[in-house]
Amino acid sequence: MTVAVFFGCAFIAFGPAFSLFVFTIARDPLRVIILIAGAFFWLLSLLLSSLVWFISIKASNSQDLRLQRDLLIFGVFFSVLLQEVFRFAYYRLLRKATEGLAAISDEDTSAISVRQMAYVAGLGFGIMSGAFSMINVLSDSLGPGTVGIFGDSQYYFITAALMTLALTLLHTFWGVLFFEGCEKSRWWVIAAVVSLHLLVAGLVMFPLDAAGELHITRASHYCFTFIHTARVI
Repeated sequence: MTVAVFFGCAFIAFGPAFSLFVFTIARDPLRVIILIAGAFFWLLSLLLSSLVWFISIKASNSQDLRLQRDLLIFGVFFSVLLQEVFRFAYYRLLRKATEGLAAISDEDTSAISVRQMAYVAGLGFGIMSGAFSMINVLSDSLGPGTVGIFGDSQYYFITAALMTLALTLLHTFWGVLFFEGCEKSRWWVIAAVVSLHLLVAGLVMFPLDAAGELHITRASHYCFTFIHTARVI
C-alpha cells in the first residue's frame, strides 16, 4: 500500500510537469539549459532565504513560541520576495545573453523568443520548488506506518501532491506573466504576480480544520482566479 501511495502521489505531483518537459523542452538543448539554469536560480533564492531565517532563529529567544511563529511567517514571505527578485535577475540575464544563446542554438532562425524563455524558466522554478516541497513527503509515504490509523486525516499525501502540482503550474504561469510584464514595462503585472505569490504562500498559514484537512477549496479558488486573470491579461 505504501508503494502505491508513493507512486500515485509522485505521478500526481510531477506527472504534468514531466509531460511538459518531455513534449516541449527535452528535444531542444537550449531550452534544457534555460530550464536547469532557472532551477538553479530558485535554489539560490532558497539558500539565501534559509540562511537569513536560520540566523534570525539563532539570534532570537527559542523559548518565545510567539516570536518563533512570527519568524516563521517572516521567513515564508521573505522567501517569496527573494524568489521574485531572483526571477527578475534571471530575466535580465537571459535578455543580455540572447545573442550568446542564439550562437549555441541548432536552429538557423532567431534566438528563442521571450515568451518561450519565460515558459521554460517558470517551469524550472516550479519543478525545483515542487521537488523540495514534496521529496520529504514522498519519503514518509514509503512507511513504516499508515496515515490515518489513529483517526487522523487519510488525505494528507494526496493533498500535498495536489498542492505541489498547483504550485508547479503556478510558477510556470507566474514566469510567463512576469517576463511579459518586464518586457513591456507593465509593472502592475509584476506587482500582481508578486502579490498572488504572497497570497498563495499565506495559505500555508491557515489552520487545519477538525478533520485535519487543508482548506483546498480556498486554494483552488485562488488558483482559478489567477488563471482567469492570466487569460484576461
